[in-house]
Amino acid sequence: MRNQPKYNFFKNTAYALNGLKDMVKSETSFKIELLVCIALLPIIIFIDTSLTNKLLMFITLFGMLIAEAINSAIERTVDLVTLEYHEMAGKAKDAGSAIVFLSICVFVITWLSILINVFKIL
Repeated sequence: MRNQPKYNFFKNTAYALNGLKDMVKSETSFKIELLVCIALLPIIIFIDTSLTNKLLMFITLFGMLIAEAINSAIERTVDLVTLEYHEMAGKAKDAGSAIVFLSICVFVITWLSILINVFKIL
C-alpha cells in the first residue's frame, strides 16, 4: 500500500510551490532557465505572429523549466539512494540531463523558426 495521504487540492498546491521554491533556492540551472523565461516572455506577448506560434513559443519556453524539474527530481532520487558512484546511477542522471538538452533543442529550433519567419531573416 502506498504511503500517500488523501488528495487535497490546497495541500498539493502547497507541495508544488514548495518544490518550485526549493529549486529556485538550490538549483543554479533552474535559476538560469527561469531568468531566460522571464526575459523572453515579453517577446511572446509583443511579437506579431499567430496565436498558435505564441503558444508554441510559450510551451517550448516552459518546457525547459519542466525538463529541469524532472532532471532535478531524478538527481535527488539517485542521490537519496546512493552517493557512491554506480554506473546505473550515472546513466539515470545522464538521461535526466538528456531530457533538459532535448527540451533546449526543441526550444531553440521552435523560436528560431518562428523569429526567422516573423522577421523575414532568410
